[in-house]
Formats: sequence, structure tokens, C-alpha cells
Amino acid sequence: MTVKTIFEDSHIPLHKWLLAIHLMCASKKGVSAHQLMRMLDIKQYKSAWFMAHRIRYAMTGELPEKMTGVVEADSTFIGGKLRNKTSTVRKMAGRDQDHYEAFHKKAEVFSVVQRGGKVYSRHLERVTAENLTDVLNDVCERDAHLMTDSASALIKANRDSGDRKHSLVNHSADEYVRYEEGVCVTTNTVEGYFSLLKRGINGVYHHVGRKHLHRYLGEFDFRYNERRVTDGERALTALKGFDGKRLMYRDS
Repeated sequence: MTVKTIFEDSHIPLHKWLLAIHLMCASKKGVSAHQLMRMLDIKQYKSAWFMAHRIRYAMTGELPEKMTGVVEADSTFIGGKLRNKTSTVRKMAGRDQDHYEAFHKKAEVFSVVQRGGKVYSRHLERVTAENLTDVLNDVCERDAHLMTDSASALIKANRDSGDRKHSLVNHSADEYVRYEEGVCVTTNTVEGYFSLLKRGINGVYHHVGRKHLHRYLGEFDFRYNERRVTDGERALTALKGFDGKRLMYRDS
């Protein structure tokens, strides 16, 4: 029954697995491994952490069906503030000090949301027009109406990926919403998704390493994409994706 699933060779009772799945599907911003350990009476933190990772792995599906209609795209930085580190880089010969950027050592996430539909997020080690072009080609149809901010990489990426209809909002000029021919031009939908993602990572998980960030993105994408169903239905949908997926600790 558990062979070739995330439950294979687990010493944790199956009923605790099912409770953990329900908790992770029902909690809008996720559940930490420490919380799972306390609520399910799991003896070791490492076991609870690996359990949660296996559930995230099972939640992560294949690329979604290509998005059509109005599609919003944007990127954000994940990571805390610099602490207990010098805020400047000292240089010789009396040159002015170079300040670290606000996003120094943070991880960048690029997300694409079909308005009223699904989201797809990807962690990019380096954001370039070429990388963004690959994502847009993977998840967006050619006839999609793309909405972004005025970042030059996004403008070039859309041009390179097929020159879809592209509407921009200029955040630097305090423009966030406008209407063109009866269509609302904004990136508020994808920004709303980022607010959920950041509140979960900062408020629940507190720290997520670059190596594991893609697993957490899979978890948050799954919950967002199944937001219109009940908690029980969402858990059942997650269970359907567990077959044929097994994650070893060394690969987690």
C-alpha cells in the first residue's frame, strides 16, 4: 500500500501522516516542522522536518496547462535582513564606501499568475531576460495578455518569447492600477500571492535555505491553486499526487 509513495519505509504511523497532510493543506501560511512535532507527538525534529518535505515534494506537480487570458508576472526577493554584519564594504585610498543592496544574498522568486486562475513560481539564481523568457514560454500561451511592472528584463523577456500583448504599470511613478479599453492593468494579483508567500516564510518558517526553496514554492503554489475547494477536498487532491513519488533523506 505504501510502496512507491512518500510513506514508504516511514516509521511514523500512517494516521499521523494523514493528519500532517490535512494540517499543511488547511493552514493558509503553512505549518512548521516544530509545530508538527508538538501536535503529532513526533519524537525528533528531523523526522517532522523530513515528513513535511516529503509532503511538499508530493504537492509539487508538473508544469501547469499553459495560461491564457490576462496573465500577471513579477519577481520578489525572499530572505531576512542582514544581521550582525557590516553594512558597508571598506575600500582603500579613501574611496566612498559601497553599501550592500537591500537584496544582498536574498533569493529571487519569479511568479506567473493567470488572473482568476493558477500560479506558477520558480526560484531563479540569477534573473536575466533569457531566464525569464524560458519561464514565460513554459507557462504562457502566445495569445496571453501579459501584465508586469516596468522592469527592463521583463520587457525584453516578453519580446524574446513571442512579443505577447504587454501592458505595464509604472510603480516608480506610484502607478499601480489603470484601465485600458475596459481592462484593468495591474499586478495586484501576483503581489497578493507574494504577500501570502512572504507571510508564510517569514512568520511560520522564519528561514528557508536556497537549496529547499523550490519545495516551499511547490507547497504555496499548490494551496493557492486549490484555494476554491474545502480543506478536506484539498487534502484529497494532495493525496492523489503521492503515488509514485518517493523522496530519500539524502535528496531532500
